[in-house]
Amino acid sequence: MTTVGFIGSGNIGGTVARLAVAAGHQVVLSNSRGPRTLAGLVTELGSRARAATAAEAAAAGDIVVVSIPVKADGSVPAAPLAGKPVMDTGNYYPERDGHLAELDAGDLTSSGYLQRFLAGAHVVKCFNNIYSKHLENLARPAGAADRSYLPIAGDSAVPKAAVTAFLDSIGYGAVDAGQLADSWRQQPGTPVYGSPYGPFDNEKGTPAGEDVIRAALAAASR
Repeated sequence: MTTVGFIGSGNIGGTVARLAVAAGHQVVLSNSRGPRTLAGLVTELGSRARAATAAEAAAAGDIVVVSIPVKADGSVPAAPLAGKPVMDTGNYYPERDGHLAELDAGDLTSSGYLQRFLAGAHVVKCFNNIYSKHLENLARPAGAADRSYLPIAGDSAVPKAAVTAFLDSIGYGAVDAGQLADSWRQQPGTPVYGSPYGPFDNEKGTPAGEDVIRAALAAASR
């Protein structure tokens, strides 16, 4: 099975880690506060999980999840991620991240911004449009009539195929939303952001099939 590295292990990162372990993958977790602070999550996840530094998690992962605030993108260790698919779950929130002129102007997407720091990696936008409780509760096996889909965006076909296979293993289908420059279609404020999976106060969520996600992406405008 795949080893998944995590740079950031909060609500989304931790949920993806739980789904990954349930699917039989190994996970290497990290956060900004150090491996010791992840002891509880590691204990919960069991023998397939361990805590490490961000650099160690990046090096260990066959595929890596970056789940941190956009303002921290420059802290991601670039060298050990060279050549790897990197799933970016981040969203740009100026009230948290501070104003970044290129993102404010729409000249660059938040995942395009991360890609600038990770020149040798293959960034794929993923998991950014779904509430963590919905992500946890909507996973379904392949072939299930109520399987939900997630949009992904990236510049290279092979990394996107790796992400699609990973999503399939943890209970989700993937809709190819185009290149990183197109990933604005799944950023905050767009039709595919949150809404297809139901309101936040319904933690079980509402399944969102491929047609629903494709229609939401197509309805996005700037």
